[in-house]
Amino acid sequence: MYDLHPHLDAEVQPGTNILLTGPPLAGKRARCLDILAAGTERGEGSIIVTTKDSADRMLEQFAERTGYESRPVAVVDCVTKQQGDEVPERDRVKYASSPVDMTGIGIQLSEFLQAFYKDRNIERNRVMLHSLTTLLMYSDLQTVFRFLHVFTGRVQSVDGLGLYCIDETAHDQQTLNTLKQLFDGVVELQEQADPVVHLADA
Repeated sequence: MYDLHPHLDAEVQPGTNILLTGPPLAGKRARCLDILAAGTERGEGSIIVTTKDSADRMLEQFAERTGYESRPVAVVDCVTKQQGDEVPERDRVKYASSPVDMTGIGIQLSEFLQAFYKDRNIERNRVMLHSLTTLLMYSDLQTVFRFLHVFTGRVQSVDGLGLYCIDETAHDQQTLNTLKQLFDGVVELQEQADPVVHLADA
């Protein structure tokens, strides 16, 4: 089981994918980073897929939560190359050309999962994708749905924990309902309120 306390009132089975919804300032990204950092402190792998901020910015925010230098922490950066910056690959960071490059995002994720789960025998890995809203700005719902179907399947196949953020105010209800089908649970976040956790097997 993945114990998500104290950041979420839940324990979930390996292979679980959870969607975090809420308005822009509800703290979705911070909560996901908190949950990943808690796993890092237990020796688990952490993989951040970022479509909004650079890898360096995400790693800075991660470092505020826990030290990661000698730990299995990695980032798939979908932002920096799109901005035209020349970037060398690093052990900890892989780059997709943009949030549109879903094939590239999937390949980079798979490489990190392979490195952690198979090559380094790390049995527990936590993955966050921030944010689905950015993906939907660049691609249509059907394309994003297909991508997430594969992405969540990869997390499930390695008994990982997947956390996915979406800005609920940026999408219509039909879009949200369509995407929710892909997930084992939904966490609703609001400013100044405790999260509401809905798990399929709870």
